[in-house]
Amino acid sequence: MKALHLPLAFALVTPVFSQSIVSPEVHSDGTVTFRVKAPNATEVRLQCESLPNSPMQKDDQGVWTATTTPLEPDYYGYSFSVDGLRVIDPNNPLMKYNLLNTESEVHVPGPASLPWEINDVPRGVIHRHTYHSPAANDERAYFVYTPPGYNPTSRKRYPALYLLHGFSDDATAWWSVGRANVILDNLIARGEVKPMIVVMPLGYGTLEILHRGFGRPRDPDLSQRNARQFRASLLDEVLPRVEKEYRISADRKSRAIAGLSMGGAESITVGLNNLDRFAWIGAFSSGGVDTNYAAAFPNLNAKANDSLRLLWISCGKDDGLLKPNLDFVHWLDTEGIQHTWTEVPGVHSWRVWRRNLATFTPLLFR
Repeated sequence: MKALHLPLAFALVTPVFSQSIVSPEVHSDGTVTFRVKAPNATEVRLQCESLPNSPMQKDDQGVWTATTTPLEPDYYGYSFSVDGLRVIDPNNPLMKYNLLNTESEVHVPGPASLPWEINDVPRGVIHRHTYHSPAANDERAYFVYTPPGYNPTSRKRYPALYLLHGFSDDATAWWSVGRANVILDNLIARGEVKPMIVVMPLGYGTLEILHRGFGRPRDPDLSQRNARQFRASLLDEVLPRVEKEYRISADRKSRAIAGLSMGGAESITVGLNNLDRFAWIGAFSSGGVDTNYAAAFPNLNAKANDSLRLLWISCGKDDGLLKPNLDFVHWLDTEGIQHTWTEVPGVHSWRVWRRNLATFTPLLFR
């Protein structure tokens, strides 16, 4: 469904300033109550990550309410469907930003042991960089996480993880939604992860790939151009820049690449075709790997095992991309390529990918 046009949104959904509406309201038992004032609407439904689409009930003040069953501690994206049109929660400033489908977000807090919960530990820093990309012919940004204690004047050099987002996300996604910096801070403080620099680039070779939205018809020429230009922007632009700007080791054994969904496919394709640059590869719920594997990986054979320190592939059991991931893993088996396959509970969701990151990063640079 399309996002609600602004004038129509204000006709149906009323931002409340004089009357206090709390939404979302997280209860001690893990249930969450959502509220939205839409006195002129005839039907309002709650659309919340990991939950079925649920009807909301209207009171005599025109406020619609729904309370969930207890939710597992995590972050959840949600929106309201107001007479069939999707709107975010006007009473909640917490956003799950997305280039095609921005939602509101609710945090159901959990114990400090969860890797995405903020703890009283030393914290790293997120740095933003912008540059003109000749490969993509646009202005773009990339973000760099430096771990606690990073000193740009020190002689110490760090390994680097190039962390790629999925289709419809942007370069902010892994830290703003995925909480990658919080996860790394916590795991480094526990001694479970080696301190590393994490580079989060924009994952498109051309933004034209976004213009047709989620339901875009397949355009092989556009897809190939997007992949080719992304590879150039990453390898010829971002990677040399960050290795010049930060204390990053240039040893291939100190470079990892990983990503989710579209970014998982990019990590596999770029990583396995550039083993002279990357020794560690992770793919979370990959979508878009060319199924003509022989053409996509023309030089890949069992000799790659001498260069690969880790090829880690995971997907949710209820993810629609499970079968293509299993097909790719089966091909790796037939070619004798060593890998680790992990099937986890869940769908195509950040709830899976946060956990993937927390499982994958402790394996790196050992």
